[in-house]
Amino acid sequence: MVDPKVIKDIALYRKMAKERASLCERIKKFQEIEKVGKEIARLEIMAEEAKEEKEFLELVDSELESLRKKYEDIYGELEEFLIEKDPRGSKDIIVEIRAGTGGEEAALFVADLYRMYTHYADKFGFKVEIINSNPTPIGGFKEIIFSVEGVGAFSRFKFESGVHRVQRVPSTEASGRIHTSAVSVAVFPEAEETEIEINLQELKIDVYRSTGAGGQSVNTTDSAVRITHMPSGIVVTCQDERSQIKNKAKAFKVLRARLLDKAQKDKESKIKQERRMQIGSGDRSEKIRTYNFPDRRVTDHRIGITLYKIEQILEGELDELIAHLAEAEKKLKLNNAE
Repeated sequence: MVDPKVIKDIALYRKMAKERASLCERIKKFQEIEKVGKEIARLEIMAEEAKEEKEFLELVDSELESLRKKYEDIYGELEEFLIEKDPRGSKDIIVEIRAGTGGEEAALFVADLYRMYTHYADKFGFKVEIINSNPTPIGGFKEIIFSVEGVGAFSRFKFESGVHRVQRVPSTEASGRIHTSAVSVAVFPEAEETEIEINLQELKIDVYRSTGAGGQSVNTTDSAVRITHMPSGIVVTCQDERSQIKNKAKAFKVLRARLLDKAQKDKESKIKQERRMQIGSGDRSEKIRTYNFPDRRVTDHRIGITLYKIEQILEGELDELIAHLAEAEKKLKLNNAE
């Protein structure tokens, strides 16, 4: 860092300063655990020598218990350094929820999941904004796309990609039979303009009149926007805003996120080792969770955990589930690091 060439290169200097700070943190923790380890060894010798002194031995044992707990805590922190941090963890995200099998019941569950995620985002002070939606007459959504803005949004939501299955008696079902429906969830980290280069020549942009709920002028102006990315076949539509300019900006935001996600998936498919380190593939075709209303249970199939608190979870109390998933991911990554 004191090399004149490095000092002149501000970007390189900042990169090295960041790396040095990370190394110093690791060294500090290592020195701390060494110190605690030596103190434990010293007290164990004292305990061995003071077998006959009951009161003194109780004091030593109490101190040893405290130090061993401290050693375990520091060891856990050192383990974290072995895990490569996901650079996407702090990013804002775009979430897409789409109804699958189950007709209107699936559409109603899309609305339930949107509400669940909104409540969960509120807990962390994240900002939620609808980008596009396709509502149904009785309060569901065929699909809804929304953004979640806030530091750490991706790390909080990244385990939600996949198929969510619901088992319950629909309000429209007179015979009381339990129906099984499914919706797909996709979570994309938002892409910066510098991360994904979009060639405007490769886009087909259509404007048309909005349909469905959306305000007085929803059907009187060509405010809805559809963008087709020709090379990938990705199609993005946005019609929730009355302004064509705002709809186009939101559509570009979604397109960049999808293209970044596609690039990431393409990269991961070539790296089997990286794919094995994930809790599930994040593929929208993979069944990840079942919400069973009659039994009040939610089961995450990736880690085989069942919680009997469906009402709380659907109110946004996802912390326990997310904690279990994060711990399972940590163990997989630690096993790989070894």
